[in-house]
Amino acid sequence: MNCCDEVCVIEETVMSSEQSITLPSPSDSGPLSVLSIRRATQDDLPGAFELVKEYFQAVDVWARDTESEFADYLLGDDRGVWLAFADREPVGCIVLHRLVRPLRSGEMKRLYVKPAYRRQGLAEGLLLAVEEFAAKVAGFEWLYLDSKDDLVNAIRFYQRHGYERCDRYNDNPQATVFMRKRLAD
Repeated sequence: MNCCDEVCVIEETVMSSEQSITLPSPSDSGPLSVLSIRRATQDDLPGAFELVKEYFQAVDVWARDTESEFADYLLGDDRGVWLAFADREPVGCIVLHRLVRPLRSGEMKRLYVKPAYRRQGLAEGLLLAVEEFAAKVAGFEWLYLDSKDDLVNAIRFYQRHGYERCDRYNDNPQATVFMRKRLAD
């Protein structure tokens, strides 16, 4: 995990896809915020969906999940929503679900961290939590994602984490970039 020049403490908990990170708060004069990442529960749905709506606005998503469609990501052993929290406030999210094709594959969607909490390792923490769950719990061999050409920083982020461009795998009319990564066995 890259915490820039800031001191960070990472504690692994019993659940492999959960971690706590302690970093200075976004305001330099403020107290330390406890930043944590964990898989969302049904109780987290309202806060998680608010983050996703913010994401829709930020990247101009046309085909948007309804709250009930989004809630379906919370149900199942091969999918989920992971949230990053600053103390108890949700400040970041990522979604994982199974793809029908190719077999043993999942798709990541909706990776988003609120602007005030960026550059603190939360996007990387969310990504790593999903990758670990996908490989060890869901049994996926590949993770896929789609993006748009204008999301240059996001594409670079994924490339730094081992994602490579691939052929179109879905019918998302807005997507222009398709990427995948083979997960470790």
